[in-house]
Amino acid sequence: MYFFLLNLSLLDLGSVSTTVPKSMANSLWDTRAISYLGCAAQVFFFFFLFPTEYSLLTVMAYDRFVAICKPLHYGILLDSRSCVQMAAAAWASGFLNALLHTANTFSIPLCQGNTVDQFFCEIPQILKLSCADCYLREVRLLVVSACLGFGCFIFIVLSYVQIFTAVLRIPSEQGRHKAFSMCLPHLAVVSLFLSTGIFAYLKPPSLSSPALDLVVAVLYSVVPPAVNPLIYSMRNKELKEALKKLVQLVLFQQQ
Repeated sequence: MYFFLLNLSLLDLGSVSTTVPKSMANSLWDTRAISYLGCAAQVFFFFFLFPTEYSLLTVMAYDRFVAICKPLHYGILLDSRSCVQMAAAAWASGFLNALLHTANTFSIPLCQGNTVDQFFCEIPQILKLSCADCYLREVRLLVVSACLGFGCFIFIVLSYVQIFTAVLRIPSEQGRHKAFSMCLPHLAVVSLFLSTGIFAYLKPPSLSSPALDLVVAVLYSVVPPAVNPLIYSMRNKELKEALKKLVQLVLFQQQ
């Protein structure tokens, strides 16, 4: 579990670093400019890190399933070699996904200017600048990626159906609490990751506006990577005690 959390932490750090530093620099210098190579780099790393994180969350769902539903086989099914191979597969799939999307998107000629109406280079915003008859291949690639993502979603759902079925059969309350405490942080991260992404890309066109698109982009590109460490850290007793003392101190000062 901690091996996968290490990978997740690296992905979260990279995800935030892809968009936030450049956006902050532009705000400080009162500009919205980004070079062509910089834009291509943002698209590459965005479509490398976020799909990799989704793949890793799918692997972590399998880790929870084996730990709870097949605990006696855990050491065999998820030994060190298997964990490294699954993590490497997640990183490799994200790299291939990013390579295809970046090469495909930036081979499309831009016919409607070079102003991206977003705080970072996002493929849907770039496609709005392309010729109408040129971006269908990228749309097809996005559809293929969405289908693969839906397959991962079904796998996560089926895993948690079996997990909760097994947890409810545990006779001791302490055992159930321990199992739930192991699964709920992962489930919270998956829910936050998927809900923000789905709303961003599947919201009705009637709801689309520059201000709303900006808010939604922040929600799915910045909030999940920033909140994930906090969600997983809540299992740490020392952190919970420190947070409790901080809340008590704030309330005491307000009184």
